[in-house]
This record gives sequence, structure tokens and C-alpha cells, in this order.
Amino acid sequence: MKFAYAVLLSLVYVVLLLGLYAVHVRFLPVDVVLYSALQDALAALVVLVAAVVALRRLLPFNSFETMLLVVVWFLGGYAFAISVPTVLDRSLSFYILEKLEQRGGGIRRDAIGRMFAEEYLPEYRLVDVRLTEQVESGTVVIEDGCVKLTSHGARLAAVSRFFRTHLLARKRLLADGYTDALIDPFKNSPKGRIGYECG
Repeated sequence: MKFAYAVLLSLVYVVLLLGLYAVHVRFLPVDVVLYSALQDALAALVVLVAAVVALRRLLPFNSFETMLLVVVWFLGGYAFAISVPTVLDRSLSFYILEKLEQRGGGIRRDAIGRMFAEEYLPEYRLVDVRLTEQVESGTVVIEDGCVKLTSHGARLAAVSRFFRTHLLARKRLLADGYTDALIDPFKNSPKGRIGYECG
């Protein structure tokens, strides 16, 4: 009996989440895809929790079981926000598949890099999208035409750099061999000023 109610309420949460998400992306402004999807997940959760509280005498759950259901719904909404709209919005892998389909099912291997530079960046407005996300996240500010790292952004960059250097795979398959090239991708970057720094 409890299991059936839990499944039914979980299905109600999924319907609420998908409905709110569809309305949001169709009719309302979206600043950052991830944050928007998380707002929809939280809104669906609030509506369902309000309904559960209102109907608590009719439901077979004790307060601990109700709390566990709320946690499961929250995690499900979070997983949806990360795994569906955010992945599809950001995924280079899906772009490759879609571009292969657009170009008749195949692209020469030696032209893939040029395709990214000439088509991927402008088609997906990648610079605008990523800068908007960073500004909205508070990791950068744009002042006088200069993109500047905030203290929050500097902390995240340090954590990312540490994780990349110490906790990413050292034998990763890239193209035709295993390499540790991506644990220090800046190793071969030009040193010193190269002309596009601020000030």
C-alpha cells in the first residue's frame, strides 16, 4: 500500500516537473539552462510537498517516510536538471552526432577541428552562452570590455585545477592512444603576455 502511494506521488512529481519545465522553456525567460531547470524542479517539489502536507491524514506515511520521499523527489529533479536539458545544451558529443546527421552521416576526420572552429562556436553562440553562465554564477564580471575573475571564480578555478592535476585519469584514451595530456592542458600554452590580456 505504501509503495503504491509512493510510486503514484512520484509520478505526480514527474508530471509536475515536466509540465513546469515545458511551460518555463516555452513561455518564460531563461538566463541559465541549469538554474532554470533546478527552479522548475524545486517549484514542482514545493507544490507536491504542499499537497502532501494538506493530505497527510489520508496518506499512509509517517513523517520520516515523507521526508525520505521529499529527498528522493528532490534528487530526481536535480538529476533531471543536470542529465537532460543541461547535458543536451552543453554536450559537444551530441553536437557531433547532430552535425554528422546534418552533413549526410559522415565528416572527414581531418576536418572535424575546422568544423568546431567555423561552425560549432558560432552556431551554438558558445562564447555568449558560457560568458552569460559565468556572469550569472558570479564567477566573472565584465567591466570596460574586460572579463575579470571574481574571488568566487578564483576559488572554483583553484579547485578545478587541483582536481584536474591530481584526480583525473593519467592514462586516458584520446584518439589513437592513452595519454595524461589533459591533466595539464596549459603545459604547452604560450608563456607571458600574448596580446589579449586586460590592462
